[in-house]
Amino acid sequence: MNTDPFPAILLRLFLSGLTMGKDTIVIGLGNPLMCDEGIGITLIEYLTKKQDEHPDVDFIDAGTGGMQLLHYISGRKKAVLIDCAFMGTEPGTIKRFTADEVKSIKKLSHLSLHEVDILKVIELSEQLGEAPDEVVFFGIEPAAVEDGMELSDTLAGKIDDYLQTIDAELGTD
Repeated sequence: MNTDPFPAILLRLFLSGLTMGKDTIVIGLGNPLMCDEGIGITLIEYLTKKQDEHPDVDFIDAGTGGMQLLHYISGRKKAVLIDCAFMGTEPGTIKRFTADEVKSIKKLSHLSLHEVDILKVIELSEQLGEAPDEVVFFGIEPAAVEDGMELSDTLAGKIDDYLQTIDAELGTD
């Protein structure tokens, strides 16, 4: 006898009923109170201003992630997640990863401050049959993760480059 008060089949039906978004979603992650840790949120703000260039894309500020990501990505064809990431590269570097690449390099530990939540949510969405066909991560190496509401000069000076990279991923470069 299943004693789970909310069986997986009900969760699947619930999520499928909520998914009415566009085929592609771009999700910005981060904490804008921690300098460069807010880069994902900042880029979503810029991308939202260019919504007319991306009529088939939803842009979401998801803050520091969590289980609401499951709803955001459910039933989409493509999910693009943008976050600050510790990659051991020069500050300001942007790198593109697939979900499989993030899982395979997880041994590097803490690629993203939200890595564990994101990977668990993607895994759960796969188990529920609601995962996007394609999941792409953009990691941006921070110069400063400390108290503060402004991006470092390094990242602030590369906003246009980041936007071009994301536009290219969305097919509108």
